[in-house]
Amino acid sequence: MAYDEELAERIRDLLGPTLPEMAEKKMFGGLGFMVGGNMALAASGRGGLMVRVDPEEAESLIDGESVSPMVMGGRQMNNWLQVTLGVVEDDAALQEWIERGVAYARTLPPK
Repeated sequence: MAYDEELAERIRDLLGPTLPEMAEKKMFGGLGFMVGGNMALAASGRGGLMVRVDPEEAESLIDGESVSPMVMGGRQMNNWLQVTLGVVEDDAALQEWIERGVAYARTLPPK
C-alpha cells in the first residue's frame, strides 16, 4: 500500500515554512518527515500516520484501537505509534500529533 498523498499534503501545509530543518524522505512505502536528520513522523505506507514520540509518553497515548504501537518486521517499536486516519481527520488533531513528533525529534542529536 502506498502512503496517503492527501495526508502528506496536509502534513506539509501544517508544518509550513517555519521548519527549515525539515526534509522529506520516501521509505518503507511511506513518506517520512525528518527533523535534523531524524524521522519525526510519516504518512505511513500502511495507512494513517506514524509518529515518533518520547518513550516515556508512548504508553499513555496508546488506546489499542486508534493509536497502537508500531510493529515492523515482527518487532514492536517502543516509541513509534501508528495513528489511524480517523484520529487525525481534522487539522487540529493532526497538528497535535505533528507537534508531538517534531518536539521529540528535536531532542535527538542531528544526523
